[in-house]
Amino acid sequence: MESGLVIVDKPAGWTSHDVVGRMRRLAKTRRVGHAGTLDPMATGVLVLGVGKATRLLGHLALTEKGYDGTIRLGESTNTDDAEGETTATASAAAVGDAALHAGIVALTGPIQQVPPQVSAIKVDGRRAYKMARQGEEVALKARPVTVHSFTVTEVRRSGDLIDVDVSIACSSGTYIRALARDLGAALGCGGHLTALRRTRVGPYDLASARTLDELAAELEILPMAQAVAAAFPRRDVSADEARKVMHGGRLPAAGLGPGPVGVFAPDGTLLALVEEQAQVAKPLAVFVP
Repeated sequence: MESGLVIVDKPAGWTSHDVVGRMRRLAKTRRVGHAGTLDPMATGVLVLGVGKATRLLGHLALTEKGYDGTIRLGESTNTDDAEGETTATASAAAVGDAALHAGIVALTGPIQQVPPQVSAIKVDGRRAYKMARQGEEVALKARPVTVHSFTVTEVRRSGDLIDVDVSIACSSGTYIRALARDLGAALGCGGHLTALRRTRVGPYDLASARTLDELAAELEILPMAQAVAAAFPRRDVSADEARKVMHGGRLPAAGLGPGPVGVFAPDGTLLALVEEQAQVAKPLAVFVP
């Protein structure tokens, strides 16, 4: 079985774990994982690793992501999205375009974000969503995230509610439903997310994603060498350097910046991911025994 990435267009209503289960059956292997969970309500790009490529996933999960979504102003929910129960309503009719724009600007750039109460973050070893469902108050700490861009594409007003279609590019770990919650709170009317589609994870976008039905008809696995070359800087090494890397040895740094670097043998074989620290490139994962 070939190792590599599968770029799935996740359907609504499926958990990321459901998609992994389906892929295990399609690829006929237990070695399948995903890079970065998508909530059941959300659709779009979910990157799966098959075989040895499961070791790439933690590094891919850290790359920039893109989303299209709809924020409803005037209603708050206990999950900050449409899956939850309405906890408060307040008319958004008086919120003008200038106030909306100012609220979005305040949530753009480096920000401190408190994750949603219903999330997979662990508090004292327990998942926040399990604590929240048992009626416990979960005190989650704010975390630094970066919203690279936060663009309004359409505004629809209907009585006391405003639906705002947005396009967002952000760092790993950013919750779009928390942005919806915080925008509504800043505007004094509350808000939650009613639709979410992930359009991109690092270099992988909807154009390269396939539905589960398409993958059942023809399983497309992006070979690991191609996947790494698309996502990370590439370093081609000599035969002597290749031997060193294959045995977990270090190389002199090549000035390819922070984050993972793909190392390739003279024949184009993917050998490893390395990370440059000071003057040394240290292996993160070696793929050739």
